[in-house]
Amino acid sequence: METLKTLLMVLIAISSVLTILLVLLNRGKGGGLSDMFGGGMTTSLNSSGMASKNLIRLTVTLILVWAFSIIAYALVLRFETTAVL
Repeated sequence: METLKTLLMVLIAISSVLTILLVLLNRGKGGGLSDMFGGGMTTSLNSSGMASKNLIRLTVTLILVWAFSIIAYALVLRFETTAVL
């Protein structure tokens, strides 16, 4: 059980860092903090439409991996404490 908990914690940590990086790579839609700090001027430097769609898909997939890892970790903790009692 300890190996599974460690594996899930490592997966949560890695997916958290990668999610932050991928969210920062995504193009801003305007009107938010990205425009306030000059993001609106660099729209011509962003990637193509297909690359942007793939980046969004990768980000959503990674967020789902992160969420399911947290749920799995919570279930492991729940059943581990139930088995001890």
